[in-house]
Amino acid sequence: MKKLSSISKNDREKLLFDEKTIENRILKLANEITSYYENESSQLVVVGILRGSILFYSSLIKRIDLPILVDFMAISSYGSSSVSGVVKIVKDLESDVTDKNVLIVEDIIDTGKTLKYLLNYFKERGAKSVKTAALLDKPDRRQIDIKGDFVGFEVPNEFIVGFGLDYNQSYRNLPYIISLKEEVL
Repeated sequence: MKKLSSISKNDREKLLFDEKTIENRILKLANEITSYYENESSQLVVVGILRGSILFYSSLIKRIDLPILVDFMAISSYGSSSVSGVVKIVKDLESDVTDKNVLIVEDIIDTGKTLKYLLNYFKERGAKSVKTAALLDKPDRRQIDIKGDFVGFEVPNEFIVGFGLDYNQSYRNLPYIISLKEEVL
């Protein structure tokens, strides 16, 4: 079996963000989130959207200097997410979010359909407020007028992997973010 580091070098179009750059930006996001919620009396529930957000989520929550509830959801899109965008919950929350502040943590904001679904979902469940944190934002792919509240980096409309993002379940555990060559896809 080949090492992932050698595979990623061969498949890489370009390095977008190295590990240090990512971690520095996550620290800044965590500080922004801490400042935003520090005067809130309601509990903060930080919801990681599996699987893509896992590295970003784990790095972010340990830097938020507030008591938080940790929870996860798994979402699946059926049909082409750029066409039908039918969203299904595969794993729901274990926490009650009624009258609590919810922070949705996503790996990337792409078309915006999943994020819009989640914002409506938490509002319907009685959340006091719903905000979003995304490591990456790809505005050129947006189909719905929606913006993240706490965003790490804006990225071009390229196929991006690493730091939680995958291609066919590969590359997810890279500690950096790259764009893949066309011939790999």
